[in-house]
Amino acid sequence: MRKWILGIAILAILAGCNTMRGLGEDVKHGGEAIERAAKK
Repeated sequence: MRKWILGIAILAILAGCNTMRGLGEDVKHGGEAIERAAKK
């Protein structure tokens, strides 16, 4: 069940990216969010 939800989330993220540049920006923002969470 957990993998299914993760798969849907990934598809939703990728569907929101119209270009590879958009995908790169989304990955960057995701990494920054992980860094902020790790610093807390």
